[in-house]
Amino acid sequence: MEDLKRGIPIPTIKRFPSYLRLLRQYLEEGKEMVSATTLAEELGLKPIQVRKDISCTGIEGKPKVGFIISYLIEAIVHTLGWDNATDAVLIGAGHLGSALARYEGFESYGLKIVAAFDIDKDKCGTKLGEVPVFPLESLKGYIKENHVNIGVVAVPAIQAQGIAELLVECGIVAIWNFAPKDLKLPENVVVQRTDLATSFAVLSAKVKRKIANDELSGEVDEW
Repeated sequence: MEDLKRGIPIPTIKRFPSYLRLLRQYLEEGKEMVSATTLAEELGLKPIQVRKDISCTGIEGKPKVGFIISYLIEAIVHTLGWDNATDAVLIGAGHLGSALARYEGFESYGLKIVAAFDIDKDKCGTKLGEVPVFPLESLKGYIKENHVNIGVVAVPAIQAQGIAELLVECGIVAIWNFAPKDLKLPENVVVQRTDLATSFAVLSAKVKRKIANDELSGEVDEW
């Protein structure tokens, strides 16, 4: 599967944020240049993969010198479309929704949650950090008036499908789903699911594997 806008492989897109974090760290340390080999070693990748990924931005490195860090950061940000903040609405003002609304890092990635919506009347009229909370029934009018295209779903699983369908009816074309529920929506709607349970399952499996390997290494050392 490839990014429709630029033809960039999805695995490459997923690696770009890791590059950015490392490049910004280097920039803060006063470094001006970086090689693909250095990036590869830091991120556990192969240099040829790093060069291939970076080539998708149009940036070319200098032989035996590497890449100008500031230019590479700018190119990756532009390639991802993070240089233009995209407004989004959040559905669900509970604990998870509150954490998402208060997270300041989204804006550096080009996403800005401008409003939250909830069925709980006690939450409406309040704010999650700087994000105002409105009643769910005002969602359609807000989206139409403010030309918002992205919806963030942070509601219980049982409510997720209905909320997603409501967002589509209101004109939303992309949904970032944090609910533990697979959504069934029209093919023209872009859906990205962030499954915390799946992420933890992977983490747990890696921890168990590491412990098992460490124990095995310990037994071998004793011999």
